[in-house]
Amino acid sequence: MSDDATDPVTEAFLAHRNLLFTVAYEVLGSAADAEDVLQETWLQWVRAGQGQVRDRRAFLVRITTRQALNRLRTIKRHREAYVGPWLPEPLLTAPDVAEDVELAESVSMALMLVLETLSPTERAVFVLREVFDVGYDEIAAAVDKSPAAVRQIAHRARRHVDARRPRRVVSSYEGRAVLESFRRAVETGDPQALLEVLAPEVVLVSDGGGIKHAALRPVTGAERVARMFAGGMGRFEGTFTTEPTVVNGNPALLVRLDGEIDGVMAISVEDARITGLYYVRNPEKLSHVTSTTPLTLH
Repeated sequence: MSDDATDPVTEAFLAHRNLLFTVAYEVLGSAADAEDVLQETWLQWVRAGQGQVRDRRAFLVRITTRQALNRLRTIKRHREAYVGPWLPEPLLTAPDVAEDVELAESVSMALMLVLETLSPTERAVFVLREVFDVGYDEIAAAVDKSPAAVRQIAHRARRHVDARRPRRVVSSYEGRAVLESFRRAVETGDPQALLEVLAPEVVLVSDGGGIKHAALRPVTGAERVARMFAGGMGRFEGTFTTEPTVVNGNPALLVRLDGEIDGVMAISVEDARITGLYYVRNPEKLSHVTSTTPLTLH
């Protein structure tokens, strides 16, 4: 990519880069794949005849969406052979993302997992329409469907997601308070304190990718999850520590073993209790939480 800050082609791309990355990431659930999509988008952008582009934002979103859809159809086949549960790649995000409630929910681990249950086209349409309020005609051009078909796909995807998304989006303050209660309970190994902060139907999903130890199936129920945290940390050799952070626009814990990053644990909260715990231990997914520069997604 050119370093010439006065180059209008480069300036136009950089002006929309955060938006394009977020679109690609929400479609793919992988920051590494999203970065590859942006490289492909850039190459197509510099080859495009700029005089023929009336709406640069729409043109760039269209290229990005098409590239992301092509990649998603490929990686979905690879994910079928993934060892244990698959979780999205966590992103260390800037505080302003957490303050944007709708954006924070859209990139949360909980909603990203719901998006995994959509078809590639449904996912792209949902992201463009519900998260970024892109017009139906513009989406139709991006996914090669008619506007009427896109409206039907959007309605079907919204109904599917609404049936599975959290009932109420909590504030960043409430999320941090619940996370701190959970952190204290884990560090003290107090099973009763854990039960008080975990919802009865809580689900723990851990992703080791076959590289790190992780449960091969989700663990459901407050008592089972509490037992794992109350006694499970002792199974590892070394000292575990946790520190609060913001991942995917929501409160999370950065977990270290003997000072080295072991993983990231994100949470979902409803009615002041944790309903979902998402522990990413796969080291191949942790590069964007070890960065010292949090991402701004919009």
